[in-house]
Amino acid sequence: MKKISFFLSIFFVLNTIHIMQAQEKTFYDFTVKTIDGKDLDLSDFKGKKVLVVNTASKCGLTPQYKDLESLYQQYGGEDFVIIGFPANNFMNQEPGTNEEIKEFCEINYGVSFPMMAKISVKGDDIHPLYQWLTSKAENGVMDSEVSWNFQKYMIDDKGHLVDYAKPKEDPLSDKIIDWIKS
Repeated sequence: MKKISFFLSIFFVLNTIHIMQAQEKTFYDFTVKTIDGKDLDLSDFKGKKVLVVNTASKCGLTPQYKDLESLYQQYGGEDFVIIGFPANNFMNQEPGTNEEIKEFCEINYGVSFPMMAKISVKGDDIHPLYQWLTSKAENGVMDSEVSWNFQKYMIDDKGHLVDYAKPKEDPLSDKIIDWIKS
C-alpha cells in the first residue's frame, strides 16, 4: 500500500510540474520568421496585446484583411499589434510564395501590420507557435483547433493566451474591440 501511495504521489508531483511548466511558457518564448525571412523574437512585443491571425489570399474570408488593417490603424501602436501568419492548410487557399503574399497584401489591402513567413497551423507539420496556441498542455489555458483561415488568437500584454475568435468573426467585432480596450 505504501508503494502505491508513493507512486501516486510521484505521479501527482510530476503532473503538477508539467502543468506549471506549460503555464510558464508564453508567447514571448517563440521566434518566428518575418515574411522577408528575418528572425523575429516575439518577446519584442512584451507589454502589447497581440492578435494572431492565420491568413490566406484566396479564401472567401480574405476581405477580412481590410478590417484587420482598419483595426490596426485604429488601435495599433504602443499597446496593440496584429500579426498575420499566412498558411496553406485549407484547400490550397494560400499557394503563393512569401514574396507573392506580401505583394498581394500590400497592393490589395494596404496591409501595414507585421506579416510572417508562411507556416502550417495544423497537422503533422504544425508550427511550434500554433502548437502552443492550440494545446492546453502547452498554453495552460485551453485546447482549440484552427478550423479555417482567419482564426484570431488573443494574447495579453504578459504573453498569455486569453481567448480566440472563430474565422467568420469580424475583426471589428465587439468581442475583439472590447478585449483590446480592456
